[in-house]
Amino acid sequence: MTTWTLLAESGSVPTSVTAVFTLLLVGLIVCLALEEKLHAKKSVIAGTFAIICLLLGSFFQILPFERVVVGSHELVQHNEVDGLYRVHHGDQESVHIEATDGDPESDEADEDEAPVHVDGDRVDMPVYIPAIDWGVIAIILGSSLFVDITSKSGLFTWIAIKLTKFSGGDPKRLLILYGIMTVLFSAVLNNVTAMIIVGSLTAVSLDRLGRTEKLLSFLLIEGFLTNVGGLLTLISSVPNIIVGTTANISFLQFVYCAAPYVVLSTAVTIWMGAKWFGIERLTTAEEREEALEQVSSFDENDGIESWSFFWFGVIMLVLFILTIATTSLLPVISDLQMGFVAMAFAGLMLLRYRGEADKFYRSLDWDLLGFFMALFVVINVMEHAGVLNWIGQAMEPIIGLAPMLGSAALLVTSAVFSSVTDNIPLAAMLSKILSNLGTPDDSPLWWSVIFGANLGGNITPIGSASTLVAVTIIHRHKLPLTFAGFVKMAIPFAAIEILMAIVYVLVFLQ
Repeated sequence: MTTWTLLAESGSVPTSVTAVFTLLLVGLIVCLALEEKLHAKKSVIAGTFAIICLLLGSFFQILPFERVVVGSHELVQHNEVDGLYRVHHGDQESVHIEATDGDPESDEADEDEAPVHVDGDRVDMPVYIPAIDWGVIAIILGSSLFVDITSKSGLFTWIAIKLTKFSGGDPKRLLILYGIMTVLFSAVLNNVTAMIIVGSLTAVSLDRLGRTEKLLSFLLIEGFLTNVGGLLTLISSVPNIIVGTTANISFLQFVYCAAPYVVLSTAVTIWMGAKWFGIERLTTAEEREEALEQVSSFDENDGIESWSFFWFGVIMLVLFILTIATTSLLPVISDLQMGFVAMAFAGLMLLRYRGEADKFYRSLDWDLLGFFMALFVVINVMEHAGVLNWIGQAMEPIIGLAPMLGSAALLVTSAVFSSVTDNIPLAAMLSKILSNLGTPDDSPLWWSVIFGANLGGNITPIGSASTLVAVTIIHRHKLPLTFAGFVKMAIPFAAIEILMAIVYVLVFLQ
């Protein structure tokens, strides 16, 4: 058998240099974990480390400063190759291939070589530009804009108030409906937006029902469910986007694999929350009648400024979900990928506010986008410095365990680390390491990282952005909750969810 060979220079990085960059990576993780104490935004922290990494990378001459090849394609056929030759066209250079019969014995030795990338053009580009995964940035930017503009139609508030009225004011029914709504909003929007919408309405609803003593328990359960719902689709959370795109998991495949767990985990979390916090059904006719009268005063139409825009938002949301779900199957669009879909739908929604589009640009989470770009640069430098190779070698004993033990160990490890620091750098780093180790796309190890990175956010209040939002709403209403108090109440939920995830990955995703 034969394979295409890739012409590349290989070099080794001194151990002392790798050690320096390893300390920098540890410093980044510690600073992100202490974000609030440092009074610094994520983008500033990651940006500072990106600057330091680039300067040191240039100083130690470990970065690829040669011209970048763009527009190349990968040869995936296994034919016999004699050699490569280059053709120059002015400032551009194309790589071509000449195939002849080769030596079968040498073919066998080259079987594990990487495939060749051909027909690319070399262009001048700063080293940190190709380091950024612009597909991920486009998905986050486009989705955020689309959701923000669509929310102005009043659609999401309308749905929430309709469910509130449907509950009849019964606390347990309200918990069930709000729990399901939290999961679906987290899957369709993102878990932070879902927590803001559901959390704010929960506070208003319980206040009108005279049950503010249950607000803490409702907000905690909703916070846990945002991370469960964040597992449902490829675009539900950032770790999903990073790991899913690296492992070539399609939107439909992601939903197919994750949905059964999300349904089971949602039911168990709501059941545990009702039992743990004593949320019961109303027992007397008088209580039910009074509660029904109180919620009937809610008007779901209050937030709707234009019914035409409301229905336009409904249609666009449905089309957005359907297009994202079938991107890989659609002609033309499949080549442009999901980032283009998200940006295109955001652009279409901006037509409604074309004269004041700048206000939506200002409301974007630029801190998050800046954080991502800086993080990708740091991870890229760490790869050139050999740090990811070190971590990969350290992980090999875990991954190399029996398939079941390796997947379980990686899931637990991901969850623990996600609970004490941001799950985004963890997902970015582990996905890069698994990719470098040649992990097959259908390996359950990818799912171990996805489940662990999401569910680890339910262990501590700093484990995910949505739980942090839940705690912020709790403190805004002057409810007593310390860091240790959150962990004490969260551990039983997180332990059950993680245990179910381990069983699910080992039994159904192997």
